[in-house]
Amino acid sequence: MSPESPSSGGAITRDEVAHLARLARLAVTDDELGVFAGQLDVILGAVARVGEVAAEDIPPTSHSVPLENVFRPDELRPSLTQEQALSGAPAAEDGRFRVPQILGEEQ
Repeated sequence: MSPESPSSGGAITRDEVAHLARLARLAVTDDELGVFAGQLDVILGAVARVGEVAAEDIPPTSHSVPLENVFRPDELRPSLTQEQALSGAPAAEDGRFRVPQILGEEQ
């Protein structure tokens, strides 16, 4: 990047925006170059401020409050037998539901 790049504390230039647009294969007008340069400068400034706030004594977090999974006890309960489950099926084979082939794969 140029000496005026955001990494060195300067504002992002129209040339840098044009370069990024070419890399991304975006058609950008001259008017948009100025607008995008200002917007990208604001975004990069905000990212830099976040980097200043993050301190080594603050542990990384994914949530603001501690979360814990809540599971119900795994208890055996009555359910349908295989024959009952297949009794309403239009087609069954080898104790399973038979469905039309959709992927064109051979067995």
